[in-house]
Amino acid sequence: MTLLVTGAAGFIGFHLSKRLLESGFNVVGLDNLNDYYDVRLKESRLALLQKFSGFAFVKASLEEQEAIDRLFSKYAFSCVFNLAAQAGVRYSMENPRAYIDSNIAGFLNILEACRSHRVEHLIFASSSSVYGANRTRPFSVHHNVDHPVSLYAATKKAGELMAHTYSSLYGLPVTGLRFFTVYGPWGRPDMAYFSFTRAILEGKPIKVFNYGKMKRDFTYIDDIVEGIVRLIDRVPQPDPHWDGTRPHPGRSCAPYRIYNIGNNRPVELLYFIEVLERNLGKKAKKELLPMQPGEVPETYADIDDLTRETGFRPKTGIEEGIEKFVAWYKDYYKAF
Repeated sequence: MTLLVTGAAGFIGFHLSKRLLESGFNVVGLDNLNDYYDVRLKESRLALLQKFSGFAFVKASLEEQEAIDRLFSKYAFSCVFNLAAQAGVRYSMENPRAYIDSNIAGFLNILEACRSHRVEHLIFASSSSVYGANRTRPFSVHHNVDHPVSLYAATKKAGELMAHTYSSLYGLPVTGLRFFTVYGPWGRPDMAYFSFTRAILEGKPIKVFNYGKMKRDFTYIDDIVEGIVRLIDRVPQPDPHWDGTRPHPGRSCAPYRIYNIGNNRPVELLYFIEVLERNLGKKAKKELLPMQPGEVPETYADIDDLTRETGFRPKTGIEEGIEKFVAWYKDYYKAF
């Protein structure tokens, strides 16, 4: 089997590609290596993947329709993982067009290619941010998600709608995954835990929004990858019980499914920082600030559907996950 992973030099894409390669799959990785964050980190991830004989790399953006068409014409992909996207809630207020280009126009190219080449299963990345102004906890795929509070969230919601449309019109089997605050080794420098680590080691203050009272369903990267892998062979089927007079948001009459992947245990930001401090052996200088526009006070994943259908359960607590991240960070950056 040859699999396509878009965003292969990104955080989740790298870890997923590595797991697939170790399992004996052939993987084609696509990435544009943009400079949203340090390109050297992306290149380091890519260098590890290129050690595998079953890995091939293609440098291109999702928005490049001709490059995507050539890629799908060259390889017969049995499963496609679309993890490439423009990430970041705050950056979406600074550069909104980047989100439309990648997350909507780029995703359209992937959907069209999967349709044209009869891909057996498309698995794509959505986000917990789609829950937006929803205050019902825990967040469930059975809840309505029509009130995003950032453009990033809106583009992820749009991606879900586009994917469902292609599934409905063309019978394309599609699985969407709403990721909840993924962290771990080889992570993204724009994420709070990463920038906190750098600042604490350098003795610089860290900006703690909502006065540290925010809660996040921090999910360790290995748990995320395990959840994705379990879905490869679970190709969605139409739900024969779906009722258009009482439309259920988490299911469909099309071969389409949506799942949360989270730790199912939200952690307060101040405790997260405390665990970081213990592992770094150094106290943080905290600058307590109000909530930022586009952010939500708490994320909390209901993963019952994924657990019931795949047996998935996250195994990594925040203490173990942060310990592994800090060990990697010190080794990679030689920060002692």
